[in-house]
Amino acid sequence: MRTFSGLLLTLVAFATQADTLNIIDGQRERVIPVTIGYPTDPSSCLVTSPCPVAVISAGYRVPYQQYQFLSEPLNTQGYLTVAVDHELENDPPLSRTGDLYQTRIENWRRGAQTLDYLQRELAKKFPEYQFDHLTLIGHSNGGDISAWLANENQPYVSAVITLDHRRVSLPKRSDVRVLSLRATEYPTAPEVLLSDNEQQQYDGCIVTIPDSKHMDMSDYGKPEIKQQVAAVVTGFLAHQPCHEIKALR
Repeated sequence: MRTFSGLLLTLVAFATQADTLNIIDGQRERVIPVTIGYPTDPSSCLVTSPCPVAVISAGYRVPYQQYQFLSEPLNTQGYLTVAVDHELENDPPLSRTGDLYQTRIENWRRGAQTLDYLQRELAKKFPEYQFDHLTLIGHSNGGDISAWLANENQPYVSAVITLDHRRVSLPKRSDVRVLSLRATEYPTAPEVLLSDNEQQQYDGCIVTIPDSKHMDMSDYGKPEIKQQVAAVVTGFLAHQPCHEIKALR
């Protein structure tokens, strides 16, 4: 193990050029596991010409490394991916009773604090990557966490991609691009998504994947659905207009 300015690193090699790190947040007494996936050609990423970063937050009780159907194509496109484990052993379980918006706020705030800490600490360790222009990607509860952080007006958030999140309203910011992919299995709470007018106003895009289930937006999903989701995400990151992105389904 080696320590780097707040980082306790345990390196585990993966076939796709990835490292698993344990990142210590001393103030919150929290050890945060993350998996870093590197671009296919990391030598092209320089302090003077940094490569983009996507931070992936898993759905509740979905293993945080089970989004390789997205991280691998992003690595191919030059992204550093950071898959975050938000569920530690001593964390309280996600509320399943009462007003779920109110009872889950503690979870979303904690997750947003984790992402904010990672942004600061990983920027020190990886100066050749754009941690000041993050793309946040989150599935289900991880999407709620990502939207929560984006709604805190952090200047380093440049885009938010949610995969069938259901409760936290998408950000309405002119400086944050928004993509939300929707499965057809479960309903979404009112006013969570952007209206048609808001999509035009805030550079947003809402894409429903036909005949898809909630868990299809993870590595456990059907191959054809995962392929569509990955195509839509990469199209969005390539700044294709929304009508073209929808045609990728």
